[in-house]
Amino acid sequence: MLEIKELVKFYHQSTGWTEALAGIDLQIPQGEIIGLFGENGAGKTTLFKCILNFVSYQGTVLLDGEKIGTRNLHRLSFATSEHSFFPNMTAKSHAEFYQMHFPAFRQKRFQALMDFFELPGNKALRSFSMGQKNQFEVILALSQGADYILMDEPFAGNDIFNREDFYKVLLGILEPTETVILSTHLIEEVENFVGRALLLRRGKLVGDVNTLALEEQGRTLVEYVKEVYDYRTDRVSKALSRLSE
Repeated sequence: MLEIKELVKFYHQSTGWTEALAGIDLQIPQGEIIGLFGENGAGKTTLFKCILNFVSYQGTVLLDGEKIGTRNLHRLSFATSEHSFFPNMTAKSHAEFYQMHFPAFRQKRFQALMDFFELPGNKALRSFSMGQKNQFEVILALSQGADYILMDEPFAGNDIFNREDFYKVLLGILEPTETVILSTHLIEEVENFVGRALLLRRGKLVGDVNTLALEEQGRTLVEYVKEVYDYRTDRVSKALSRLSE
């Protein structure tokens, strides 16, 4: 169980201190596929970095009752479009490096995903396109052998066909104890993939819903998000009206 209690994070900017997260409380058991949604600047990436203990924060983050540290950090993996691999190493060398440092590394899954994305194993990562680099970042996160796999906008630069096929592959390879937390703006694409949706707004958790419950109510995830964010349907028409005056 991943437990987050009263999580608060401030950043110092030229204008003063900004509250990026404002008292987040969450419980995330193993075996869930979760979508993390929110506008730009809502705090999604900051939440991931706090969970991974990459930044200081106020509050508590526990994994099965223990704080995140060197003893249990291997149980978390992170795929980010900022990239965390070594650009001068090949994909094959990365797999060998991960096998040395992560005993639960899934070599079979690694190779299957490399084949799925048709990525070369003997080329340095610096020669990959941006889309290929993001694909490889996802492959490493899924192959590490972690219980909790955090993905922050992992499919930037990938076409819709690659993304849709990947969601299907992911559902087929995940084991019952693996949890994926996927941060994305592509709500309509993932609403049939995620089982739970978390909504952040201005650093606060404003929504937490089971997508099956929404389906039983005859509501879509997009409708729920618009409702929670109080989306104004006349926003565009008002803007166009002002511009035409």
